[in-house]
Amino acid sequence: MSHIKRKIGPNSGLGALGLTTDGATELTFIGCGSAFSKKYYQNNLLVAQGDDHVLIDCGSRAPEALALLGLSVMDIHNYLITHSHADHIGGLEEVMLVNRYVARKKPNLIVTEPYARLLWDKSLKGGCAYSERHDGKWLELADFWNLLHPAPLSGSQREHSSIKIGNIKLDLFRTMHIPDNARSWRESALSYGVVINDRIAFSSDTRFDPGLFTFWQKNYNLDIIFHDCQMFTGGVHSSIDELATLPAETKAKIHLMHYGDAALALPDKASAAGFAGFVEQWHTYVFA
Repeated sequence: MSHIKRKIGPNSGLGALGLTTDGATELTFIGCGSAFSKKYYQNNLLVAQGDDHVLIDCGSRAPEALALLGLSVMDIHNYLITHSHADHIGGLEEVMLVNRYVARKKPNLIVTEPYARLLWDKSLKGGCAYSERHDGKWLELADFWNLLHPAPLSGSQREHSSIKIGNIKLDLFRTMHIPDNARSWRESALSYGVVINDRIAFSSDTRFDPGLFTFWQKNYNLDIIFHDCQMFTGGVHSSIDELATLPAETKAKIHLMHYGDAALALPDKASAAGFAGFVEQWHTYVFA
């Protein structure tokens, strides 16, 4: 699976970001920064293929980033959320309220059943449930979304499920993100990564987890890996130095994402360590 990269957005001369393709799979990072980045927005990914599209994560700055690319959150029909940090869900309240009260439609939310309950009860309910009351009941998550639950996959080494949005196949798998002392994905809070069309891995947020690479190797023949990365070791994200211990053939497939503004001072560190490079914000990766 070959790919090319093209710049989009302001000053690119290409106009608004499109939601359809000629059949190729196109991945656009509307942001690629960490939760606290001030230069790279947030690590949210738009996937488009043919007439279908999915936005993976919608952080607090995602509506702003989309607007700069010529889109509104009302233009996005399918959302997939990987976990409940604000740089991944902070824009959802706007999505829900503007779609219900302005567009008067329900977009699709791709979410496992356990995570749907957690997302609503612990994050979204306070800002969205109490706008209306009907028959003595407040609003529920399903009043704002068409809920699409991936089907569980058996025989894998970790929790694993799959769904298709048109021609886009999305496999969700559990990651080892938080807390920082969890010894495996089983002990971690609910968080997910995604494999797109069996060939492209998007780790979302994860600590360094060698078992994840084993899982990918056993279940997929990946062409490219977009992996969480920070420039120091410690906490709840993978560090560039930890990832640098991977085999050379694996590193050659890895594009580093979700980095902080400190990465600006180290533009050559990724290539020097054998990685494919840093993900670039407002670039589209086109897979033929």
